[in-house]
Amino acid sequence: MSAPTLSRADHLAHEAGSYVRAIPASKLPRKVLESFPAGAPRGQWPAESFAAEQRRQGVPARVVMDLDSDSFLVIVEVAS
Repeated sequence: MSAPTLSRADHLAHEAGSYVRAIPASKLPRKVLESFPAGAPRGQWPAESFAAEQRRQGVPARVVMDLDSDSFLVIVEVAS
């Protein structure tokens, strides 16, 4: 039995799916607005709530996990 022949579209899809993408590091420095321990009670998301309040006030805050300190950080990227 001969090997199946891939169409051009299948070949491109295979290449795209096989490519290992590196996540680029942000070029902007980050400012930590607040830190919250990762052990919040079940069903409570204090870091997300704080970030949402900041966004309502026009601050482009987002939450990231700091694995070294086991905490959630609310950050903004600032132009230097």
